Amino acid sequence: MPNTKSLLILKNDNTLILDNFIFRCAIGQNKTTNAKIEGDRKTPKGKFNIGKLFYRKDRVSVPNTELKCIPIKKTMCWCNDINSKENYNKLINCSKKVSYEKLYRHDYKYNFLIPILFNTKKIKLGKGSAIFIHLTNNYKPTAGCITLKHNDFIILLRLINKNTQILIT
Repeated sequence: MPNTKSLLILKNDNTLILDNFIFRCAIGQNKTTNAKIEGDRKTPKGKFNIGKLFYRKDRVSVPNTELKCIPIKKTMCWCNDINSKENYNKLINCSKKVSYEKLYRHDYKYNFLIPILFNTKKIKLGKGSAIFIHLTNNYKPTAGCITLKHNDFIILLRLINKNTQILIT
């Protein structure tokens, strides 16, 4: 797919659509919200850009995608510390000084992940952080992310690019 703008649409609690492709997914345990706050286990509503693809190069190959691909290193974390104005909702090096989500996980969930660029421009402390599209094996509800099975994620990666947006209704 050329660098055209495409729109991923979260149709309901378990359906993600892109053009004619329909993917089963899971979302936040407490569904969606227009008033996201850190720790509410809700997926934020709105239209958002997506970020680069982060992947575990020790577990998976670089996929066929137009997204920029970044290997996940052991020191990579995403700050979810509502008291850290400098780091909140940003990719950081893991530190004992702030609370964070570790990207280099023991399980498979972050073998592939794409940040949903929610609360990333004019960051508001406590409005929500680390909202990703990542992997699942069982479609269990998340802490606010959107999850797909591995094969669907691979298909999605072939269809999207840096101009793709996601609409969460």
